[in-house]
Amino acid sequence: MTKRERFAHFLANEPVDRVPVAFFHHFCDFNDFGKGVDNDAILEQNIEGHRLALEAFDPDVAKIMNDSLMLMPVDASFVETPADLYKVEPISIHSKFAQRTLELTKQVREIYDHTGAPVYATGFSPSLVLRNSLAVGGLPGAGGDEAKLTRLLAEDPQAVSAAVKTLSEGINELNHLLLTEGGVDGIYLSVNNQCGFFPDEIYLRYIAPWDKAVLDYANKLSSMNLLHICGYSGRANNLKLFTGFEAAAYNWAVHAEGVSLSEGKKLFGGKPVFGGFEQAGVIYTGTPQEVEEATFRILRESGQIGVMLGADCTVPTDIDNHRLDWVRQAAVKFAEQ
Repeated sequence: MTKRERFAHFLANEPVDRVPVAFFHHFCDFNDFGKGVDNDAILEQNIEGHRLALEAFDPDVAKIMNDSLMLMPVDASFVETPADLYKVEPISIHSKFAQRTLELTKQVREIYDHTGAPVYATGFSPSLVLRNSLAVGGLPGAGGDEAKLTRLLAEDPQAVSAAVKTLSEGINELNHLLLTEGGVDGIYLSVNNQCGFFPDEIYLRYIAPWDKAVLDYANKLSSMNLLHICGYSGRANNLKLFTGFEAAAYNWAVHAEGVSLSEGKKLFGGKPVFGGFEQAGVIYTGTPQEVEEATFRILRESGQIGVMLGADCTVPTDIDNHRLDWVRQAAVKFAEQ
């Protein structure tokens, strides 16, 4: 099978010659995240990182890592009261951020043109964008102080919902740009409610409709959008919060959530699923034999129909990309046996 044929069969829950393999990692230092809007060198490092990685591993599926433009910049510096949340403005596709994102997308898309791999743009949920814009001293869930949003949520969850809705509209416009002009096949949408940041009932009532709206809009433009329920290093999600999200396939942190691929496949109504590897586990430290054994264990548990191998989240930035081919060769061997 070609990469696209294999991937199409995966999405259709049809037999494949062997399961596809999809691992992703960042290309910029954590401290450089988001600095590519104004820094040409960091943007170029982000783009060239894809080219260098491709020299070591030709992926079955490619994802454009937008480290240098992560996360979407939103001015919420003026927000102090719930009423202020109604003044938050969506990102404009004419902004420097959006145009730089389109530039990065087109250039990285060209890098993968000759590989035949489906190519995805990375997207983030509007709730995470809002959390990031209000966090102080770091990213949400990674050291940022989110006391302000916690307070606003307690005071007026409807106002928080209104801001998330506004941001979803800007994200939809950006995704439209990437899907129609950027040349990508779909959006790889990252959502999360790690460690129950939003209480379940609050998330479902006030937040989920607008996170879901981003995926619903992308689905109007592509039938191949993927949902990444981001969990890592013990930061788990309640997967049931996302069963109403309609994606072509689903990924979650098997090890953080303790939900296997086959269990998750049932949870998501039999739709295709992918993942299986702990991000900094055997794929990062194991011998070829250990990686093969881990691959076999995952495939024995999940089967080979509607399954793609990958990780809970991005694997370490300094991983030897040749290791990813160990998984693919193990998948070939498993299928032959």
